[in-house]
Amino acid sequence: MKRDISMLIKEMTLEEKAGMCSGLDFWHLKGVERLGIPSVMVSDGPHGLRKQDDSGDHLGINDSIKAVCFPPACLSACSFDRELIKEMGIQIGKEAQAENLSVMLGPAVNIKRSPLCGRNFEYYSEDPYLSGEMAVACIQGIQSQGVGTSIKHFAANNQEYNRLSCSSEVDERTLREIYFPAFETAVKKAQPKTVMCSYNMINGVYSSENPWLLTDVLRDEWGFKGYVMSDWGAVNERVAGLKAGLELEMPSSNGTGDMEIINAVKDGTLDEAVLDRAVERILNVVFDYIDNRHNEKLELEADHEEAKHIACESMVLLKNEEMLPLKKEEKVAFVGGFFKTPRYQGGGSSHINSFKVDSAWNCLNGEKNVTYVEGFSAVDDVYDENLAKEACEAAKNADKVVIFAGLPDSFESEGYDRKHMHLPDCQNRLISEIAKVQPNLVVVLHNGSPVEMPWLSYAKAILEAYLGGQAGGSAVAAILYGDVNPSGKLAETFPYKLADNPSYFNFACPKKVEYHEGLYVGYRYYDKKEMNVAFPFGHGLSYTTFEYSNIRLSADRITEKDTVKVSLDIKNTGDVAGKEVVQIYVKDNTGVCSRPVKELKGFEKVYLEPGETKTVEICLDSRSFAWYSTDINGWFTGSGEYEILAGASSRDIRLSAVLNIESSQILPLNLNINTTIGELMSNDKTKKYAIKFQRQLDTFFNGLDDTDIQKEDAQEEDKAVGDEMSEATTASTPLRNLVGFGIYKKEEMLALIEEIKIENI
Repeated sequence: MKRDISMLIKEMTLEEKAGMCSGLDFWHLKGVERLGIPSVMVSDGPHGLRKQDDSGDHLGINDSIKAVCFPPACLSACSFDRELIKEMGIQIGKEAQAENLSVMLGPAVNIKRSPLCGRNFEYYSEDPYLSGEMAVACIQGIQSQGVGTSIKHFAANNQEYNRLSCSSEVDERTLREIYFPAFETAVKKAQPKTVMCSYNMINGVYSSENPWLLTDVLRDEWGFKGYVMSDWGAVNERVAGLKAGLELEMPSSNGTGDMEIINAVKDGTLDEAVLDRAVERILNVVFDYIDNRHNEKLELEADHEEAKHIACESMVLLKNEEMLPLKKEEKVAFVGGFFKTPRYQGGGSSHINSFKVDSAWNCLNGEKNVTYVEGFSAVDDVYDENLAKEACEAAKNADKVVIFAGLPDSFESEGYDRKHMHLPDCQNRLISEIAKVQPNLVVVLHNGSPVEMPWLSYAKAILEAYLGGQAGGSAVAAILYGDVNPSGKLAETFPYKLADNPSYFNFACPKKVEYHEGLYVGYRYYDKKEMNVAFPFGHGLSYTTFEYSNIRLSADRITEKDTVKVSLDIKNTGDVAGKEVVQIYVKDNTGVCSRPVKELKGFEKVYLEPGETKTVEICLDSRSFAWYSTDINGWFTGSGEYEILAGASSRDIRLSAVLNIESSQILPLNLNINTTIGELMSNDKTKKYAIKFQRQLDTFFNGLDDTDIQKEDAQEEDKAVGDEMSEATTASTPLRNLVGFGIYKKEEMLALIEEIKIENI
C-alpha cells in the first residue's frame, strides 16, 4: 500500500511526534489513531517468542505465551550452517506473524570476549566473521516473513557487571576488526529493520548518545536504513540521544523523554527536522510490517521437530576414543539430573516459556539395557553420599556410563557474570569417583559457555550439547546412539583454565573496562601465544572421517580489489554418511603490521555419503585480506604473500596455498624527526634513505671512510638490507639520533624529511 509518510508527519502535532519516539508501555510503540498510525508490538526472543502482556518484564521473570524454544546461539552457531539458521529464522518469523509481533529483538551478536560473560549463551561466537554470517542468515529468515529484527547490542557489550554504566575502553582498530564486523556484515547484507544500542559507554560516551557510532559509522558508512532503538533503560540523555541517531527509547519513559524532546524543540536547542527524520524512520518500519501483515497459524509441533533438527546439526563431539555411538545391546548407565531435567536455555530476556520439553530420559526410558540413577541434582551443588554410591554401583555394573553434567540455571544468566569456569564441585567429584570403577566414561555437557574439565584425560568421549533448546534431549539421545552423525564445530575456544583467557586481568571492571588484549580475542590470542587449549575454535569430531585434497586458487596473484575462489576436494573416507565444515583461514605474511596468526574468512558445510568426494568452493573478497588502519581511516591491504589455509579447525590445518597480492594502497608516511630507520626500511619508497642513514651510522660507529662507504653503496640494496641494517638497534634508531650524533644539523635533517615527504606524496 502506498502512503505519503512525509505528509503524515506534517499532520502530526509536536506532542505526537515526540510520543512516537518512546514506547507506549513495556512492549508496544505508540500509535496515532486519528491518522491511522497503529500501535505495534515488539518482543524478546533471539531463539523464539517471549511475548508477554503489557505488564511484562525484561529479565524473563514473568511468564510469557507458550512457544517453541529453538537452540540458543551458543549452540546454533556451532552448526556453521547458514541455510539451517535461515530456516530457523523463517519459523520464528512465522510464529511472530501468528502472534502479531512487528519486531523480534535479536539476533545478539556481541563477541565472546571472556567465557565468564553471563549472556554468552545467546551470543554466537568469539569470531566476528562467523558471528556476522550467522546473523545475516537469521535476519534474512525472520524478515522474509515480513517481521523486523533488532540486531543487538551495538556495541562492545561484553560483560553484564555494571553494564548500564561501565565504559568499554577499546581502540578503533579493535572495534573495527573484532567488535563491529558482525553488525557491519548484517547491515550491508541483510538490512535489519532496527538496531538496538547497548547500555554501556564506548570510550566514555554512552552508546545511546554516540553520534560517531549511530550516525557516522552505522548510517553514513554502512548504509543502515531502519531505526535505532535503545536497550530497555539504556537512555542517558534523551535529546542528546535523538541528535546522535537514537530514534526510539524503550520502554515507556512515562512521558519524561517526550517532554524533554518537546521542550528542546520549543527552546530551539533541537531542530524539529531531526525529530521529523526520527519519526519517519520509525514509521517506515511500522508500515512495512503492516503492509506485510498476514495470517499464520502456530505450528508448535512442527517447529519442535525443526528445533530438534537444528540441535542435532549443531552439537559438538569434542572427544571420542571409540566410545560412541552407543550400541543397543550394551548395558549403559545414565547418571546426572540433566538426563531427566535438561538445562536447555539461559536466563533473562531470552527465556522462552516452552510448550513442551524433551529430555533424554523421555526418549530412552524403558529401553532394555538402559538404567538411570540421579547421582547429583541439576539445580544445586550438593554432594549426596547415598546418590553417589548408587551411581558408582550402577556404573560398575554397566558396559558404559554416560554422565549428564552441566551448569545449573543459577550459574549463568543475563544480569550477572560467572565468577569461574567450574562445573559444580559435586559433579566433578562424582565424575572422578565413577572413573575409578568404570573406565568407559562418556560425559554430556549442558552449558552456555566453556567449562574447565579436570576429568578431561580420563573421559573417553565428550559431547558438548550446550543449551539445546526444548528438543535438545531427544537430539542428544539420537547422537549418542548414532541415529544422527554429529557435525557441529566449536564457535569458541575452550581453554584449559580461566586464567588462560586473554581478558583475564581486565574483565568485569566496575567503571572502565580496558580491552588491553586488543585484536587478540579467542583463537587469535591462543594461536599468537602458541598456547595449548582443551579444544580449539572450529573443532568437532564425526562418526566418520574426511580427507582434504587438491586445493587450488582461481588466481595466485591478484590486486587488493579482487576476489579469489578457493577450491578443494573433500572425501568421506569412513563407512557412514556425514557432514564436514570446511574452514578457510587467511595468514598475512607481508609483515606490514601486527596481525593474528590466521583469521577465519570462509566456511562451508558439506554432506557426503561414504566414499563420496565433492568439490567445495569458497570465495574470499577483498576484506578477507585487509586490516583497519587509523592512518587512512579505512581498510588496508599490504602487498606481498598471503597463505590460504583449509582446515577442520583452527588447529587442524589440512591444506595451504600461497596467494600474492599486488596492492596499490600506500600508507601515509607520517615522517618526523622521531621516525625510525626501521620504519623507513619497511616502506619500499623510503628504503634507499634508510640504507643511506645506515651507512652514515656505520661511519660514525665503525670508523668507515668515504671510500668504504662508496664501495658499500655500489653493492645491491638487497645485500645492504641483509647486513647490519636488519639489526634491532639500527632499526629502532630515530632520525633525531643522527642529529644528536652530529651526522646532521637539525635544520638539515628537517629539510631532508620534507624532501622525502615531497618525493613520496
